[in-house]
Amino acid sequence: MAPITLFFGTNSSGKSSIGHFLMMLKQTMELADRKVIFYPGGRNTAVQLGSYREMVFGRDPARRIAFEYRWAPREPLTIEDPVSGEVYPGDEIGFRAQVGQVDRDRPALVVDRLEYAVWQEGELSLSIGMERAGSAKPEYKVEAQRYALKRNPGRAWNPGAPVHFYGFPDEVRSYYQNAGFVQDLNLQHELLFRSIAYLGPLRTRPERLYTWSGLEPEGVGFAGENAIAAFLAARGREISLGYRKRARPFEEIIATKLQEMGLIEDFKVSPISEQRQEYEVKVRVTAAGGWVDLPDVGFGVSQVLPVLVQAFCAPPGTIIIMEQPEIHLHPSAQAALADVMIDVIHSREGGEDRNIQLIIESHSEHFLRRLQRRIAESETLHEKVAAYFVHAGGRAGKPGARLENLPIDEYGNILNWPENFFGDEMGDITSQAKAALHKRLRQGRARGTSGEQGKGRPGRMTPGERGPGE
Repeated sequence: MAPITLFFGTNSSGKSSIGHFLMMLKQTMELADRKVIFYPGGRNTAVQLGSYREMVFGRDPARRIAFEYRWAPREPLTIEDPVSGEVYPGDEIGFRAQVGQVDRDRPALVVDRLEYAVWQEGELSLSIGMERAGSAKPEYKVEAQRYALKRNPGRAWNPGAPVHFYGFPDEVRSYYQNAGFVQDLNLQHELLFRSIAYLGPLRTRPERLYTWSGLEPEGVGFAGENAIAAFLAARGREISLGYRKRARPFEEIIATKLQEMGLIEDFKVSPISEQRQEYEVKVRVTAAGGWVDLPDVGFGVSQVLPVLVQAFCAPPGTIIIMEQPEIHLHPSAQAALADVMIDVIHSREGGEDRNIQLIIESHSEHFLRRLQRRIAESETLHEKVAAYFVHAGGRAGKPGARLENLPIDEYGNILNWPENFFGDEMGDITSQAKAALHKRLRQGRARGTSGEQGKGRPGRMTPGERGPGE
């Protein structure tokens, strides 16, 4: 994945599964009950994935869900062995796990295994993991590579189940003299998922009044319901849209971006009175026009506003997952939204790079075309964009989805453009030309027959014929 990572595909191809799975892991981590392995979600969560049977491939509860990912922690990791004194540095952390039902007939989930790997400049420093020792009891054995675990004196026993799907339990620290660093790995994992924000494809409808108590929300909410509160909380911030570019107030940036997208001329959020915590959002569509309430302008403005607020109010280091940020926008605004996203990944605050990563699911050809154009115009942008296409039919007749990487070169070209990526554009153009030709031939024959049978009658003017005075 890159600073801007794009997922394309047909409806129901499976492209949402990656973002939804990450959000399911996030809401599992945030759950207070540490015994829950996967929390599929409830009424107020980002995603609701149902039971394990509904979640797993083929709805076969005998199958396991295995997954892995790698990330760079905010600060380099340093692990020191208190027994040997050896130091293990790490600039990347890898994690993998396998989860499934205890058996086909019992819906309870179990972690078969989990493993962390610490990498330094592409070389493995160490790895440590837990694997289920047997099926009768939830007991696990702990194993490490390139790190010598030293057991505390006493009776041998196996640690219990992990915390959720990812965490070493406290018993591991108690069992080994030099395994305290596993809690640091747990924490780094939690910090990763705390940094993920999600904005779904269906945003809330605009209101005439918004209430804000002065609290600072974590983001705009899964449906953009907290967009105005987040906007007000960020008013005092100043953000630059690139290195050596002037920092501007947050409110000015949002208004400017809406203007550059051709959606409005101006935008403001104001309290209705000093004694109340209610605010109104006013929009001016044209320079000569008056101020109107947000619900009285095109629906696209209210739908893209949470996208802009989330992108620019997110704390540094945030990973933002967005589904169809271009929804309800006309084609030129969809293209301009790509320019906004480029500004987001280049933005700075307090003299430091905000380091925002965008994971975007989209159906917009105009969004992608603008990115391709900007890559061709830039020296380095192609290194900051990754694109994937999800094929619903799998490969060679096998069921399931297949993820295809779409390499983009420095000229903005997609090197392996999938067939019918955005529909059969050339086929439509060719078919239109053929149909138009056949129609002209039929019309010509009809006019010729009519002229022979009814000479002297006034004819009907057709395109291409010149009338009196033309």
